[in-house]
Amino acid sequence: MEPLGEQVRAGDGFSSGFACFAGRPNVGKSTLTNALVGTKVAITSSRPQTTRRVIRGIVRRPGAELIVIDTPGLHRPRTLLGERLDSLVRSTLTEVDVIGFCVPAADRIGPGDKYLAAELTGHAGTPVVAIVTKTDQASKQQVASQLSAVADLGDWADIVPVSAVAGFQLDVLTDVLVSHLPPGRPLYPDGELTDEPEQQLVAELIREAILEGVHDELPHSIAVVVEEMAPRQGRDDLVDVHAVMYVERQSQKAIVIGAKGARLREVGSRARKQIEALLGSRVYLDLRIKVAKDWQRDPRQLRRLGFYD
Repeated sequence: MEPLGEQVRAGDGFSSGFACFAGRPNVGKSTLTNALVGTKVAITSSRPQTTRRVIRGIVRRPGAELIVIDTPGLHRPRTLLGERLDSLVRSTLTEVDVIGFCVPAADRIGPGDKYLAAELTGHAGTPVVAIVTKTDQASKQQVASQLSAVADLGDWADIVPVSAVAGFQLDVLTDVLVSHLPPGRPLYPDGELTDEPEQQLVAELIREAILEGVHDELPHSIAVVVEEMAPRQGRDDLVDVHAVMYVERQSQKAIVIGAKGARLREVGSRARKQIEALLGSRVYLDLRIKVAKDWQRDPRQLRRLGFYD
C-alpha cells in the first residue's frame, strides 16, 4: 500500500473540505466543534449566542482533512451586531462542502428549527447532515423520538445522534462528514488544530470567563480586545497579556468588577488558567474595563472591536 505522504503528493485517495455547524443559539455547536477537534478552539457557555465569529477547527483522518466551522447561532437580529452575525452565518453556509444541522435531543422542535431546516434544505447541491446533539441529557426514548421528529423536517443526507460530552458517536459523525468531502489536498500544515490567531483565542477565553462569572446579570454586551501579548523581556517562562473588556453601561462595569473587585479577580483567575493551558506557559494577565456606550449598535465601534461589515 502506498504511504499516506505519497498519496497526498499524488492527490490520490485524499479528500479535504469544510463542514459548517448551524442551528439555533445554544444547541451545542461549539462544544461539538471542540470535541471533534480534540482541543478547545471555541468558547462555550450555558448562555445562548456565545459564539460571535466563524471559528475553524481542523480534524484529520488517514486520507482526509476536515475543517470544522462553528458559527454564531441563527436568531432574529435586534442590534447591528446581531445583523452582522446573522449575515456571517448565511454567507458561510454558501461556501462549505457539507452542513451539519444541530438540534438538541431533549428540546422540543420549535418554529426556529423548522425555519432553519427549510432554509438549509434549500441550499441546492450542499449535503446537509442532521445532528441530534446532547444525547447525554436525554433518555433513549427521547432520543428516538427526536430522531423521528428531525427526520420529518427535511430530506437529510444523513442523521446522526451524538454527545460531545460523553463522546458518543463522534467518530461516526466525523466519518459521515468526511464522506461528503470532495477530493483534494491538505489545506493546513500537519499538527495545526485551528487557524484562529492566538490573541483572538485568548480574547475569547477571557470573554468566556466573564460570561460564566456574571451568570444572568448581563446581556451579551461584553467585548474583549487583547491589546498586547508577548513574552516578558528576559523571561522565557512568562507571557504578559494586556486586555480590555468593553461594556455598554457604567452600571455593567460595576457588575463585572463586583464588590471590592471580587468578581473581577475571580474572572481574571479563571481566564488566566485557561490561557496558561492554551499557551503552555505561565501568564500575567492585566485586565481593564472600559465603557463603550451602545457599541452593539454603533458601526464605528463595531469595526474598532473587530466586527467588520
